[in-house]
Amino acid sequence: MTDIIIDKTQNCVKKYQKVELLAPAGNMEKLETALHFGADAVYFAGKKFGLRAFAGNFTDSEIARAVEIAHAANAKAYITLNIFASNSDFDGLADYLKVLQNAHVDAVLVSDVGVLDFVKEHSDLPIHISTQANTTNKYAVAHWKALGAARVVLAREVPLREIREIADFCPDVQLEAFVHGAMCVSYSGRCLMSNYLSNRNSNRGECVQACRWQWQVREVSRDDWMPVYEDERGSYIFNSKDMNMLSHLPELIDAGVVSLKIEGRMKSAFYVATVVAAYRRALDAIAQGKFTPELIAALQEELNKASHRDYTTGFYFDEQASRQFYDSSKAVEEYKFIAVVREVHDGYIVVEQRNKFIVGDSLEVLTLGEQCGKSFTVSCARDEDGNELTVCSKVQQLITVNCPYSLAVGDILRRKV
Repeated sequence: MTDIIIDKTQNCVKKYQKVELLAPAGNMEKLETALHFGADAVYFAGKKFGLRAFAGNFTDSEIARAVEIAHAANAKAYITLNIFASNSDFDGLADYLKVLQNAHVDAVLVSDVGVLDFVKEHSDLPIHISTQANTTNKYAVAHWKALGAARVVLAREVPLREIREIADFCPDVQLEAFVHGAMCVSYSGRCLMSNYLSNRNSNRGECVQACRWQWQVREVSRDDWMPVYEDERGSYIFNSKDMNMLSHLPELIDAGVVSLKIEGRMKSAFYVATVVAAYRRALDAIAQGKFTPELIAALQEELNKASHRDYTTGFYFDEQASRQFYDSSKAVEEYKFIAVVREVHDGYIVVEQRNKFIVGDSLEVLTLGEQCGKSFTVSCARDEDGNELTVCSKVQQLITVNCPYSLAVGDILRRKV
């Protein structure tokens, strides 16, 4: 957790607050990546009860190991139990809660009042209210507190001015808010489009993301279909832009948000590394009074290096700019994840390959250190048997390459597309 001091120049009062950077962890690699790049907490799911059924997710034993890894890094681990539960979902839930409690999970996220009561009855686990609960006002937050919740993840539709009012009205409730990542076209994620079109229940973790498809419409009395488009390329009328609140972090913190949440359990480890590192650097700079326009611009460039759609600030401000991305459902990918550092030596490193590269390529460093963004040319590469390579094309093979920078195990090499 970062100690943040916001200088409120209008009344010369300084506000002290602990701020948590909360990162997604769809599997063990992403969890370790998030922690390496500075996350204060991670959220993930077991094999059921969560809203990302097609993320890697964690077995019971993996949950225990993941919590152990997080705690060793002085970070917290939260588990999602935020499906919209049916009667049958409660079968086995009591045993699962025992697994989570024995693993020393720091909190569980729920969206259903029945699940909340069940968690209270069968465990001592702290409870966070998921954004799926659609909490949009101060009275709802106060009610969740009365029901036993320690934290509420606000709906994405809550504007910044109302977050401030909620924090003032409910000072003893932690407020969590999304700051980065994909946005759902439906209200706080309550959507049935996937159910209707593919029989995959979005409210039970199986969303097919039909909102990202290209659509046409037909007036019912006519036989011909008419495309709906912004220009000649067609239209993705339900396709939301991605949220990006990096430049507005001081405003969110000053409004009373104590946990800044990054979306993306289905995203790659490279995405997690890039986004978490940028927000970590931003929060550290805010704490040090060094959150300058120059740094903000540099960090925005870093965020552009991860797969993304056009950015928006969502519903935080009363702006009328479009929140929809009409051109395509495909995200922009400016950089490739080339390798992760596994060993560090004087003048060279051992990396685990993720994508093809060749001797002569210019690779860029992703790290929390001063070398972040610096490049070097690969002049030599050897496999595990010491054989010289000119083309490195085997995923997950260990390769020794030259490196002029002082890196750390877990740092990443990337290459501009």
